[in-house]
Amino acid sequence: MLTAGFLSFKEFLSFPIVVLIAFCGSVTADQLLFFAGRFYGPGLLEKKPAWQEKSQKVFELLHRYNVWFIVGFRFVYGIRTISPFVIGASGIDIKRFAILNIIAGIIWAVLSVSAGYLIGYFFADTIDLMIEKFIQYQKIGITTIIGIIVSIILWKRWRHPRS
Repeated sequence: MLTAGFLSFKEFLSFPIVVLIAFCGSVTADQLLFFAGRFYGPGLLEKKPAWQEKSQKVFELLHRYNVWFIVGFRFVYGIRTISPFVIGASGIDIKRFAILNIIAGIIWAVLSVSAGYLIGYFFADTIDLMIEKFIQYQKIGITTIIGIIVSIILWKRWRHPRS
């Protein structure tokens, strides 16, 4: 989303459309994971010991901070993906999760894309210069590699000419 926000600053993408796509993707994915957790969660968590430690942390946070956790889990690295699954497995009301998921999706999409837009606003010239230098060095690197390959081929032919 940071990259898409930056590209919206550079006017390659539309800011409102990027926010809408980010919102739709986030809310849809979390809602699907919630339903997967609702229908398959308890049995699957019992079968996957590796998931139990993370899911236990999510259950604890969910019971301690309920609404704040549901709204904020998408901002926390490490529990982002498993959280809606565990929330679904916890028995939270579907309507309650859907409403909080939509609110959180709006907040997340606007903040994430805006952060990329602001990066563009403050650092576009620096980023453009870095890209320009990368392209320049890429050309030098490719030319050097081709030169080395051609040199090796010519050297081998010179050392071992065909009869």
